[in-house]
Amino acid sequence: MVNRVETYIKKEGLLSREGLHIVALSGGADSVALLRVLLAAGYRIEAAHCNFHLRGDESDRDEQFVKNLCQQNDVPLHLIHFDTAEYASLHQVSIEMAARELRYRYFDQLRQDIGAETVSVAHHRDDAVETFLMNLLRGAGIHGLTGIRPRNGHIVRPLLCVSRQDILQYLDSIGQDYVTDSTNLVDDVLRNKIRLRLIPLLNQLSPAASDNIARSAAYLSEAEKVYNDFWSAWGRTRGLSPLCEAGEAQGRSALPLATEGTQELPLRATEGNVPPFSLPISDIKQSPSPLCLLHELLSPLGFNRSQIDQLLDCLDSTSGKEFSSPSHTLVIDRDRLIVEPISSPLPPLRIPEPGNYRTSDQRLLKVESTSVITVSKTPYCATLDLSKVQFPLTLRLVHEGDTFCPFGMSGHRLVSDFLTDLKLSVLEKRRQLVVTDATDTILWLVGLRTDNHFRVTPDTTAILRLTFLPSK
Repeated sequence: MVNRVETYIKKEGLLSREGLHIVALSGGADSVALLRVLLAAGYRIEAAHCNFHLRGDESDRDEQFVKNLCQQNDVPLHLIHFDTAEYASLHQVSIEMAARELRYRYFDQLRQDIGAETVSVAHHRDDAVETFLMNLLRGAGIHGLTGIRPRNGHIVRPLLCVSRQDILQYLDSIGQDYVTDSTNLVDDVLRNKIRLRLIPLLNQLSPAASDNIARSAAYLSEAEKVYNDFWSAWGRTRGLSPLCEAGEAQGRSALPLATEGTQELPLRATEGNVPPFSLPISDIKQSPSPLCLLHELLSPLGFNRSQIDQLLDCLDSTSGKEFSSPSHTLVIDRDRLIVEPISSPLPPLRIPEPGNYRTSDQRLLKVESTSVITVSKTPYCATLDLSKVQFPLTLRLVHEGDTFCPFGMSGHRLVSDFLTDLKLSVLEKRRQLVVTDATDTILWLVGLRTDNHFRVTPDTTAILRLTFLPSK
């Protein structure tokens, strides 16, 4: 057992000989075996135990067992107590999720505090099989069918090479006892149903079922590397950037990024704050698998499989079809697919007199009056005949049905038609700002065109200069 685990540690590069390593020690068979194996292999370790106070006297029993075990083996122990139920209620998450968040947050803080290199957790081969089956039942793609990874950042799993039966036999051979979490014996959640009912049934049908499932997950893990490399190369041949390093480090696909104009926009699949990006529909269609491409591109942003299937069916349909995830909006706009983070609408900004005014997102509008007659030729500076303007002004988003008379023209046009002629996307139209006067007449489509009625003429004696600047 010790030799098998040590060989696996070396193969995966999980633990260094000179470093300090934390063992997450619950007191159950798996974590106790992990502690004893790493001790026998000569690694320098300290233990960490979390009391979640979810099982009454049983939680206290586990804590006392862990204390005794560490004392017997001269292993430094770090203990922490959590009010898990209160945390779950406060953050509106399940008890299971609350315990997970609390546990891993504590482990990472402890690792930094004591200068440890890693935190070893006791997931074994059967846990990986359970995870594979859970994800299979949920309809996961290739990333979800690769089992449990031996490393995720500073979290390492040295026991993935052995089974639960191997662990129990090892503990029996060295005369080591352990405690049992009674909640693991009740088939009330999906993982427990798989562990207690499905896997025994599969092993009845085929005695090697668990071994074969673990082997399939390992094959898929290798296939995932090829899959990721392919999408990365596919993107580079089109001059697109791969996913950020953080995504690649976590095993995510190195997907191509879309570009907007000539600027490459980084897609950070592991973050909620993804900047706007667009992708030509022709690139999607020409990819070897449009479904895989869209799944890898959009699922990290919260779009579900049903939406992705619908999107595929809509690629040839009328422009303007829109989809939303909890954090992003996607729209088909002519020949491209545009994705943007959802943001709150900009509230109107009232401007009673000349001066400097800031929008809620900290952009600056400078309003100046002067008798020096000049005509601006830059997009974000407008010059108007002051005598024709009635204060107060308002800076606001464009409204449906807004009209204006574009500079150089005589008749009125719908702002939406004007923006369409400029080939702005649906999302760009929604973000379009206008400046209106006291009668709600549009003076300026910010950055695009002033209204012809307010133009500077030879009779103009004073001008109103509007300058709109981005946030610093």
